[in-house]
Amino acid sequence: MQDRVRIHEVALRDGLQNESTVVPTAAKVEFAHRLADAGYTDIEATSFVRPKWIPQLADAADVCARLPRIEGLTWWGLVPNQRGLDRAIGCGVQAVATFLSASETHNRKNLNRTSRESLVALREVIANARADGLRVRAYISTVFGCPYEGAVDPARTVMLAGELIAAGAHEVSLGDTTGMGDPKLVRRVLRALTDGGIPLEAVALHMHDTRGTALANILAGLEAGVRTFDTSVAGLGGCPYAPGASGNAATEDLVNMLHAMGYDTGLDLEAIAESGHFIEDVLGRELPGRYHLYHRGSSSRDRGAETA
Repeated sequence: MQDRVRIHEVALRDGLQNESTVVPTAAKVEFAHRLADAGYTDIEATSFVRPKWIPQLADAADVCARLPRIEGLTWWGLVPNQRGLDRAIGCGVQAVATFLSASETHNRKNLNRTSRESLVALREVIANARADGLRVRAYISTVFGCPYEGAVDPARTVMLAGELIAAGAHEVSLGDTTGMGDPKLVRRVLRALTDGGIPLEAVALHMHDTRGTALANILAGLEAGVRTFDTSVAGLGGCPYAPGASGNAATEDLVNMLHAMGYDTGLDLEAIAESGHFIEDVLGRELPGRYHLYHRGSSSRDRGAETA
């Protein structure tokens, strides 16, 4: 439906992976339960990369074992290779996400291989995941600019997206890894995809707010026909392999805007905002989401009125 927008929540994985303070497993599980109660259909729970790469997510198996199982909610796990996929399947995740970069330099720094080498390996991972009955999405990072190379030719994104979908990915998520995109560029990339025969129903946008343009870029995608967006509660997140990457687009900011525009997300904005306060308290630092800051201020004023 044109007025229905799907939010793919990434705070548990992409949001936490860049945090230097390791969050206790029990707090991650509590965060997961709070998110599940907000009405999501898709939440990315963790990553099955080597623990030494991202120590924050070393407890993937423990987290997955304690996730709430709710009808209509799919828990996703990020997998870098076949070994990661095997771990994810063993932990009972319902869907997996793979990843590579449109930029050669970023791909080498992130995965220590060329984009073409990554693509060859991912074909096997995607095929095996599909054979096991899992849904698969494929992240393409640095689509709207690379911190090392600068501008990225949209033709590379079209080529990679086409190859990934042909390999069996249900969906490709286009990442603005360091927030270099602008609405005009978003429209240009999406037009290149549709001209290349890739339907926008198979496309998601994953925007970072490094330069304050995440919502504007999402709006450009929305107007172009995209209906799936990746966001993170309170703007939590970043990328350990991309200098300057600040938080993801904040879930509350987008949901608030979409609801005001008459779109249906199926999400409880108040519950999401409360989950943002919870994880902020766990981390012990202020998170950047605009609605998050507004809601926190409103809640403080309300508590003050109650005690006055």
